Amino acid sequence: MGWTFKLHGGVAAGLGATLLVLATLTWLPGVLPLSGARWLAAGIFVSLFLTAVSALMRLILTGADKQAIWLAFRCLPGKVQMTLGALALGGVVLLVFSKATEGNLQAAEVRDGRYVAFDTTPYARGTVEISQSRYQDVLESDQRTMLAIPGVFSLGAAYAVLAAGELRRADGAVVPSDVR
Repeated sequence: MGWTFKLHGGVAAGLGATLLVLATLTWLPGVLPLSGARWLAAGIFVSLFLTAVSALMRLILTGADKQAIWLAFRCLPGKVQMTLGALALGGVVLLVFSKATEGNLQAAEVRDGRYVAFDTTPYARGTVEISQSRYQDVLESDQRTMLAIPGVFSLGAAYAVLAAGELRRADGAVVPSDVR
């Protein structure tokens, strides 16, 4: 596998792991210092978009089917497989627990000195006033989701680019016969 595939896969896996660690940190008491940063969401989106699209393009250019992609991933070293698998599983578990404890409130904000959030309960949708502690909980839950979903997608991009690199390496090892 070429060094560009390794670098691309490492960057995608590192981005995914960082986002999942930050999402996990939202369960600690207090608010993450980056909670009010609007540039964070834009930076995550741009980096995820560039990483994922280029990974998918590399995978599409191999022309392989799902079976071959899975077999190529299985040819990667065991530590790489275990790390990506454990991180992806951790991200999915993080999202499941987050959604289970989240409730029906989202998009918390402060309006005229009052804490409000959007209630998504069926037949009762709308903005409701909430306490300050509930406001902090909703803010952390929104932040957890904003960090965990791109983290899992980044790990998917790492899987795609590393499998594409392995397919490229395997295709380079095959010497075409000289048929006349």
